[in-house]
Order: sequence, then C-alpha cells, then structure tokens
Amino acid sequence: MFSKTMADALNRQVLMEAQSSQAYLAMGSWAEIQPGLSGVAQFFFKHSDEERMHMLKLIHFINERGGFAVIPPLEQPALTFVSLKKAFEELLKHELAVSNSINELVDIALSEKDYATHNFLQWYVMEQMEEEKLARDCNDKLEMIGDDKSGLYLFDRDIMAAERR
Repeated sequence: MFSKTMADALNRQVLMEAQSSQAYLAMGSWAEIQPGLSGVAQFFFKHSDEERMHMLKLIHFINERGGFAVIPPLEQPALTFVSLKKAFEELLKHELAVSNSINELVDIALSEKDYATHNFLQWYVMEQMEEEKLARDCNDKLEMIGDDKSGLYLFDRDIMAAERR
C-alpha cells in the first residue's frame, strides 16, 4: 500500500495519460482528413493507443497496490490545427509536460521511500525519453521541410514506414 499523496499523484497521472490518448486521437482524426497525411494519421492513432496502454498500466498498478484508480472525466482536446507543424509542436509540448509529471511522481516516491512505486515508474522515465526524442526528431524534420510539398510527402511516407516496425 502507498500513501494517499502517492495514490492521488498517480491518479493525476492516469488523467494525464487519458488526456494524451484523447489529444492524439483528435490529431489522428484531423490528419486523416488532410490530403496526403494517411501516414501521419496512422502515427497519431498508434500513439493514442500507446497512451491508453500507459493509462491502463497505471490503473492496474494503483489497484494492485491497494489504492483505487479513478477514471477521470476528460476535457475536449483541440480538434483542428493550422498546420502539420503546429500539430507536432503540440505533440512535443505535451510529451514534455508528461515527462515533467513523471519526474514529479518519481520525486514523491523517493521522498516517501516508496521504492516499489519508484521502481514501477522507471519504465515511464525511459518511455518518456523515447517519446521526447521521437517528437523532437519529427519537429526537426518538419522545420527542415518547411512548406515543401514533396518534403511533406516523404515525411508522411517515412513516418508510416517507421510506425510499421
């Protein structure tokens, strides 16, 4: 069993992961109706599924440790974006916020000497390192491409191929 402080913090993370899943689902829906962005849509849909799995992993952990995982109401995510570049800027901003939140959870676990939760959270620390790198790489590529349509075509094709691996 962990403290109420830890349980509350983990439940806030459940909310953050659920909101991430919703945000990426909305990004995927937007990308799917944009001409030529089927690979990007697939990318966002896959990431929405991954965030849901992150949420479920937290829910199971909270419940298995004697807490109660609360399924939160969600705010409506942004539904449209002025450009693909703006959508990926939001992705990076969101991943940085998630990383910060995970770091706060680790800090709470260490301050409470809750080593089981600290150990559990290490998977999230590593996952966020990967997510941030991926988001930065996508943003860097889109910055290089600018408004070049052939570059956007290649970006969409490459991101689709990367998601199949």
